[in-house]
Amino acid sequence: MKETAIFAGGCFWCMVAPFDQMKGIEKVISGYTGGHVENPTYEEVLTKTTGHTEAVEITFDTSLISYEELVAIYWNQTDPTDAMGQFQDRGDNYRPVIFVKDESQRKIAEASKQQLIKSKVYSKPIVTQIQLAMPFYPAEEEHQGFYQKNPERYQAEQEERKRYQSKELN
Repeated sequence: MKETAIFAGGCFWCMVAPFDQMKGIEKVISGYTGGHVENPTYEEVLTKTTGHTEAVEITFDTSLISYEELVAIYWNQTDPTDAMGQFQDRGDNYRPVIFVKDESQRKIAEASKQQLIKSKVYSKPIVTQIQLAMPFYPAEEEHQGFYQKNPERYQAEQEERKRYQSKELN
């Protein structure tokens, strides 16, 4: 059975590859959600006036990968203690949010968040929000598959994330 999941965790360029490469993932689309403007552009979202967050919409086959597994991958891609951005990406449009489409996804996301809190992996509070999914608007074509189209820039973004993360966690 096919399902979708929507995750926001900083720049959508860096959120695609970890999911895209997993068995059972049919597609990962970069886009915008959580705002009040229909069909926003990248430039509009960057102004931080539309209310949108950069996010990815993942279509997956539940017989090959579960929503629980996707949530676990998500936690490993974000800093769940930073409500106002992710790593070097600052601002509300980069906030960490798990957008749930139904009560089943909400229960899984909430339980996973509680497990993360109990694990005490982070010394700071876990602030990632879990919200009901809103309309998702695909980003412009140049933002799709960024890690494949721009491998050098993607690698530089990943290195910067790692530097920021190791500085924050130590």
